[in-house]
Amino acid sequence: MIVIGTDTHKQTHTASAVFAGTGQLVDELTAPARKAGFAELLDWSRELGEQRIWAIEDCRHVSGSFERFLIAAGERSVRVPPKLMGASRKGQRTSGKSDPIDALAIARAALKEGPETLPGAHLDENALETKLLLDHREDLVKARSEDQQRLRWHLHDLWPELEIPAGALDRLIWLDRISRKLARSEQSARVRIARELVRAIRERTRRTAELQREINALVGARAPELLELPGCGTLTAAKLLAETAGVGRFASDAKLARLAGVAPIPASSGKRDRHRLDRGGNRQLNCALHRIAVTQGRVHPPARDYLARKQAEGKSRMEALRCLKRHLARTVWQALRSAEQGRSTTLLAQSAHSPNMSRPAPALALT
Repeated sequence: MIVIGTDTHKQTHTASAVFAGTGQLVDELTAPARKAGFAELLDWSRELGEQRIWAIEDCRHVSGSFERFLIAAGERSVRVPPKLMGASRKGQRTSGKSDPIDALAIARAALKEGPETLPGAHLDENALETKLLLDHREDLVKARSEDQQRLRWHLHDLWPELEIPAGALDRLIWLDRISRKLARSEQSARVRIARELVRAIRERTRRTAELQREINALVGARAPELLELPGCGTLTAAKLLAETAGVGRFASDAKLARLAGVAPIPASSGKRDRHRLDRGGNRQLNCALHRIAVTQGRVHPPARDYLARKQAEGKSRMEALRCLKRHLARTVWQALRSAEQGRSTTLLAQSAHSPNMSRPAPALALT
């Protein structure tokens, strides 16, 4: 078995191949981060051996296109968290830093962890679409908040007596009211800038509402089971779908919990038996689970009882919430698996009743 560690960058990708049994370097190659370079890396890997697995540093903003290329070519690949690569590089006997050194560290980090324990990379276009829309909406909301802050300062300078309630600038009725007031004022530079900010805020508000509706439709079709979970709204469900990138990557709920940073880390010594907080993992997933836990702690009686029981055992409120988040990781994993199995069943039923299907559907369509 050959493990190929890959250090990805915007312009080039560097791959280092090692033997799975010994970690000994076999060969390395740097190629352009373009389709021709992807094909060059694939041809090179096929010459190394029939059994191989790609270990790619989890930087999806630069590695996503290469991952999709490998998956389409039938290659197996796993994602290596950057913190594992850093720890592996520190333990090497050779000093220095370069792309080949980093690629070698990625391969050896994958070997140390065990490729079967790392989340596999696979093509999930629906999750990618959800993530793109959700990230774009969050960017628009952030830009709108910055414009609202600037507008408030301009309005305060113009009319100190004007009181604008918190959250009012998200509402069209207030934007219209401010727009009319600015239109009646002397058109100074400050007033013109304020009117331009009002128009930008109104447009971003309209666009975020459109994206919200589109995300609602995607989540409702993709994983309605998540929306049945108390405390899980549409945006939180979309975040879970986007960041898991396909629940099939996780063989168990423990693997999902580890990725989300909600699995406690053993920190025992001698007779002292304890666990500590995991400050690593995917912080977006962790945040989504935290929102559900906090909401359930307010409105969901079973969660309230669970938190009260944990606090009675001597845990703080935050420690009790961390325990609840671990249980929620299991619930989310089960809900996503149920949704995936439901889609597979629906696809099988549609294939069986399709008049154009004269033979069984290929196995790929059922997985």
